[in-house]
Amino acid sequence: MKLVEPPSCSPATSTVFIGKNRHGNWVAREQNGIFGGLFVNRAQAFKYALFENGHHPEKIVEVSREIELDISANWRKC
Repeated sequence: MKLVEPPSCSPATSTVFIGKNRHGNWVAREQNGIFGGLFVNRAQAFKYALFENGHHPEKIVEVSREIELDISANWRKC
């Protein structure tokens, strides 16, 4: 039997922004704040964004300004 990870509850075509926060950590954040995370490097942030948006690299935008992960707003239960 093959174990398969359940799909994310997020929309498959979400735009995900990646960039560094004010502390120098990498952030990946869905445009509406539905999902996101902090990462030690760009590669991991990109990998997460790619998985969460249904493997659409064209929907991942790297920003040059600081980006923050806000966990206080827009969190919902799947």
